[in-house]
Amino acid sequence: MDKTNLNPTSVFDYFHEVCQIPRPSKKEEKIIAYLLDFAKLHGLEAKTDAMGNVLIRKPATSGYENRKTVVLQSHLDMVCEKNEGVSHDFMKDPIETYVDGEWMRAKGTTLGADNGIGIATELAILADDSIEHGPLECVFTEDEETGMTGAFGMSNDFMQGDILLNLDSEDEGEMFIGCAGGANTLATFRFQTEAVPAGYFFFRVAVKGLTGGHSGDDINKNRANANKVLNRFLVQCQEKYDFYLCRIEGGNLHNAIPREAWAVCAVPMGDKESVRVDFNVFAAAVEAEYSVAEPSPCFELSSTDGLAMAIDRQTVRRLLLAVHACFNGVFAMSQDIEGLVETSNNLASIKQKTDSIEVLCSQRSSTASSREDVSRTVMAAFELAGAEVELGDGYPGWKPNPSSPILAVVVECYKRLFGKEPKVKAIHAGLECGLFLEKYPHMDMVSFGPTLRGVHSPDERMLIPTVQMFWEHLLEVLRNVPQK
Repeated sequence: MDKTNLNPTSVFDYFHEVCQIPRPSKKEEKIIAYLLDFAKLHGLEAKTDAMGNVLIRKPATSGYENRKTVVLQSHLDMVCEKNEGVSHDFMKDPIETYVDGEWMRAKGTTLGADNGIGIATELAILADDSIEHGPLECVFTEDEETGMTGAFGMSNDFMQGDILLNLDSEDEGEMFIGCAGGANTLATFRFQTEAVPAGYFFFRVAVKGLTGGHSGDDINKNRANANKVLNRFLVQCQEKYDFYLCRIEGGNLHNAIPREAWAVCAVPMGDKESVRVDFNVFAAAVEAEYSVAEPSPCFELSSTDGLAMAIDRQTVRRLLLAVHACFNGVFAMSQDIEGLVETSNNLASIKQKTDSIEVLCSQRSSTASSREDVSRTVMAAFELAGAEVELGDGYPGWKPNPSSPILAVVVECYKRLFGKEPKVKAIHAGLECGLFLEKYPHMDMVSFGPTLRGVHSPDERMLIPTVQMFWEHLLEVLRNVPQK
């Protein structure tokens, strides 16, 4: 499949333009400027708010003036993850895309189709006066990936629409009418430093090459968490040797399953070979455990330059035991919707500062009380270990409405186009719809999009044929929006 000959042409052309514009979370200034310039170029009304959200209005085409106003909504930012050794500056470098069979990928980084393909789709509709639709508001929200701050901070009069179509879902043929709420938990361990005695072997141990993925969509796929895997080996070392921990780092973003983690450690020189043997045995055991979910894990142990100081060993013990005890993965499955994860926790990152270590975890649930329960469970593990624990404010879930009028239109249009029933589902990932519903309780909402896989990781890819299906479906829905 030729990258220069993809359909729908306008959507892929705009996606290419979006990929040229840096848009990390909280750094969306360039994409905001691009959208405002786009609106001016096409003679469309546009506005922004104090948060950085952008709204572009397009009047109805002739004969559709009496239809309900539709909001098409995507988020501006992308998750910025890259493989180790890849030279890429997300603040200035474009995303380099390529076609791999029927998939579009990026070279060593996240693709940004989450949610760049939604942005591109909205731009293609705004630019094409031949498309039939009622009054449109195209809304682009800021900082969805790290806190949904754009949706949180949006006033309740920014949008005027009656119907909202969220273009941030990742399974073609699946229509989403509900999502999980979530919150983050931050545990901070304060530490002193102590000297490492002479005659110690310093080594760097790393877990790499894991699949990672979205901490909502992929949490039930039994993928290894690099922080948990590394911690297992460090606990084993602590129990067996006169062990020092000098540095530890793992994971990055709250909504990404960590793919990589590493630590710098020290043991007596006489235990050097024993540690290597233990690590080889450990690596083989983990590979066997995850033989299906993790096709290419990488385990590395290498000698490294000695460090004069290490984290005090009392703190190390409390940290390692707490991470070991912290629940990670699926906490509960939904009792209402078969196959839907109800509640989960992702042990997302471990970051060492000058005199502290921060452990960030992300909890999700479609049930508010269960989300609070799993957050308290995570907090308990770290509070018992003497850490300072903060629970973030979180964001609400989106309660499904199977009787939604726009859902009926979306389903009927899909059946008419493709001759098959779409799946109507809820999703364990977080969508901004829950926040919109709090501010705009009258809004009727559905979320759908083309097929994406591996989002929030450098394995992110988009199934090209589904973009055409998504496009045709969306245009058919716009033609059939109910009258006011």
